[in-house]
Amino acid sequence: MITNLEKTDTVQTTTTAEKTTTVSDSVAVSKPTIDISHTVDKDVVEEYQVFVKNFKKTMEILKCKEQVREDTSPHEVIKENRHYRLIHYFPMVTNPIKTPILIVYALINKAYILDLQPDRSWIRYLLTQGFDIYLIDWKNPSYIDKYVTLNDYVNYFMDDCVNIVRKRANVDKITLHGYCMGSTLSAMYTSINEDKIKNLITLAPVFDTDKDNSIIGLYSKNIDVERIFEVLGNLPVEFLYACFQSSKPFKQGIDKYINLVNRINDEKFVKNFLRVENWLYDTPAIPGETFRQWVGEIYQKNLLIHDGIKLGDHKVELRKINIPVLNVIAEQDHIVSPGCSMALNDIISSKDKAVMTFPTGHVGLIASTFSQKNVLPKVGQW
Repeated sequence: MITNLEKTDTVQTTTTAEKTTTVSDSVAVSKPTIDISHTVDKDVVEEYQVFVKNFKKTMEILKCKEQVREDTSPHEVIKENRHYRLIHYFPMVTNPIKTPILIVYALINKAYILDLQPDRSWIRYLLTQGFDIYLIDWKNPSYIDKYVTLNDYVNYFMDDCVNIVRKRANVDKITLHGYCMGSTLSAMYTSINEDKIKNLITLAPVFDTDKDNSIIGLYSKNIDVERIFEVLGNLPVEFLYACFQSSKPFKQGIDKYINLVNRINDEKFVKNFLRVENWLYDTPAIPGETFRQWVGEIYQKNLLIHDGIKLGDHKVELRKINIPVLNVIAEQDHIVSPGCSMALNDIISSKDKAVMTFPTGHVGLIASTFSQKNVLPKVGQW
């Protein structure tokens, strides 16, 4: 039973609907215009317009980012093969220090981060301090290099370069200086060939992986490295990009680009940003067998600090290192946990050993204004 009130509501609703239908059928209704001039702050509108303009400019600049790359310090290539280039930088002083420095870069990304631009160049700063600098610049591996091993890198490629530098400089021993993975390779080499090395300098090295709680470390400890080698051969660059992006997803994927848009009219900042951006996405693949050993033996089994790694006929025993060692660590390193790096000084037998820690990140340690003002002066003095 329907009450009068219910009837009234029903009739009114129907009538309204009918009227609406009649109006819509007979009259062309135009879209309403809203005047927001009295409801939105003019400063907000202007800020939005500036952001849109800067965003468009940012997109155009990112399309041609490759044009800003610089290799700033004059150099010569004294040996080149399909695995590496051995580079010698021309001294910047009349009488450089007698003992040359051979820099061993990592197998990930490219070595030009060490000489990206004059005011942030690790290499240029060492040159101005009077050092004679050499660098191993690793090349992109081809598919047939999937069976290249850690033994190849340490006992063949690095040993060749060390011998060339010793001969050119007419010295028995040189200073070996690594960065990241290159630091670990340098320590391995030194433990086997200490008769050729006078000093060892490690920057952000990987040693005790039980103490590495970084995202990269956790990935490495839990991936099926055997399956990756079986299916893919060499570790593809896309895998590396994904790993590093996920280590700081918001900072690497969102924050830095918002900051770029906001500072797009700061020419110096933009050039610095683009140089580092180019470097971040310019990394070679890693030879499959090398990756399998690196992850399986160092990260998953932590054999390096327990004398469990064998390269060819040589056993790697870090405790045998008995030369001066400087270990430089980034306190805010998100690639290699500081505790993982610090372990070297607890293992080696050297009496002359030092640790330097700095409040910066993995890349900031070598390629930043902070590095130029705080890290390099102390490293050079050591």
